[in-house]
Amino acid sequence: MSAAFAGKRALITGAGRGIGRALAFGLAEAGADLVLLARSTHQLEDVGAALAERGVGEQCVHVVPADLGDVADRERAIAEIHKLGRIDILVNNAATVEPLGPTAEVPDTLLRHAYEVNVFAVYALTRALLPAMIDAGWGRIANISSGVVGRPQSMVRANAYAATKAALEAHTVSLAAELSGTGVTANVYRPGLVDTSMQTHIREQDRDRIGDAMHEKFNRHVTDRLLISPEQSATSLIARLEGEANGEIWLVDASGEGNRAVEGRVPHAAEG
Repeated sequence: MSAAFAGKRALITGAGRGIGRALAFGLAEAGADLVLLARSTHQLEDVGAALAERGVGEQCVHVVPADLGDVADRERAIAEIHKLGRIDILVNNAATVEPLGPTAEVPDTLLRHAYEVNVFAVYALTRALLPAMIDAGWGRIANISSGVVGRPQSMVRANAYAATKAALEAHTVSLAAELSGTGVTANVYRPGLVDTSMQTHIREQDRDRIGDAMHEKFNRHVTDRLLISPEQSATSLIARLEGEANGEIWLVDASGEGNRAVEGRVPHAAEG
């Protein structure tokens, strides 16, 4: 991979595992300095150590442990990030699939938390980092969504997840129109069916909680070998970030066994 992002600094949320971790490795290989944000300090330290083993200098990686669902902690993290200087690339990857279960049984507190993590945190980080991008005349914002937005009926009893991801996509496309001509772009990325802890979490839920349909669907992802690796999905996103596209909804372009792309589209990629 070329050093396409040399001299750029990228902030990745949810960077401790899965797609976020893979994005950290990929963007470092492309020359970017990194700001890695996640709830788990231990996971962030593991990513930092792995990057060091790959020859990424300690001065090129900053870790910011924070719970994006907690407003005070989020504001503290934003203040810490500001001290590091301008962020050129923002990848809003952190998300929660909870609360799962029948909509009528979901407490308001859990629904609000889902919106805090999946929507409000994205807005807060974007609002904080966008002015410097606009002043510089260059910036890239990528918001990780899900194919469930295109087929919300594919994840029955995951209403909060479907609703928050739909809100995220609307926010992104509207923001992109606002940014037209500034040199800053905002795009949605639907990562496909990726072998992550979110997939594992859903598979481990009781049928009584998530229903037979979703339980069977997510277990078939494994038995039918439909899952791609976080690295495959991250590579697909990074390949698009250098371009000038704005306001698009990107679908994963993966190859190999499992989730095959057909003209940039992954069939039935509704749960990525």
